[in-house]
Amino acid sequence: MSYFPLDTYTTPVPERMTLKDRFYYNNSIFFLMGFLGVVFRTRRASLNGSYDDVAWAKSSNDIFKLIERAGGRFFITGLDNIRSHNGPVVIVSNHMSILETMIFPGIIAPERTVTFAVKDSLVKHPVFGPIMRSRNPIIMGRENPRQDLVNLVNEGQELIKRGSSVVIFPQSTRRTIFREDEFNSIGVKLAARAGVPVIPVAIKTDFWRNGKIIKDLGFVDPEIPIHMAFGEPMMVNGSGKEEHAQITAFIAKHFAMWTSGEDHI
Repeated sequence: MSYFPLDTYTTPVPERMTLKDRFYYNNSIFFLMGFLGVVFRTRRASLNGSYDDVAWAKSSNDIFKLIERAGGRFFITGLDNIRSHNGPVVIVSNHMSILETMIFPGIIAPERTVTFAVKDSLVKHPVFGPIMRSRNPIIMGRENPRQDLVNLVNEGQELIKRGSSVVIFPQSTRRTIFREDEFNSIGVKLAARAGVPVIPVAIKTDFWRNGKIIKDLGFVDPEIPIHMAFGEPMMVNGSGKEEHAQITAFIAKHFAMWTSGEDHI
């Protein structure tokens, strides 16, 4: 079941807020308690082997609703592009906060089998580790970047052959800005080797800030809208330089528009 059956999604604005809604709005403590509740519930399911793709998508959508209740306003476009190709794809996105990692499964998993390329620190994490390991991710270390790229391409091809799409964040770390020179072409390389399309995704998710003590547990700011734009699938030809340039231009264009406040959609 798709949680987002239309091509666009905009968080509805309630005509009026109840006292209970006003309490939850912009309440980072409530939000983080609700988020941790979902995380520990899914961790238990992962450990007992009952956390499948359907459960993954549902828990992601539960977090989506928590974000909206805390005042998050989503503006999402291009959702039909996730559905427009029948086979596996490589999905390439800029990376700003924990939000997209938590929300993408609820958007993508109901439409296609998918996993992520993630840093080894996430699969070793005492809380998030069992959840992520249950999703059969591609694990990236930090000690040997060249070997990581080789592993990503090899493991990614195997997963794609088995029918799974792969989400990749080509930046080395989360950034509140988008710099094209930090956005490597590994997603394009994987798509070219596997012979599948690549879908570019532009996001702006600094609504959920990185925490000062615990990076994944930052406060939320309802004054900052949440933007996601899914581009059209594109096949990679030759070296992929042209397609990589198109992807970075797609992200840069949307990011500049959102940062300037020109458009919510």
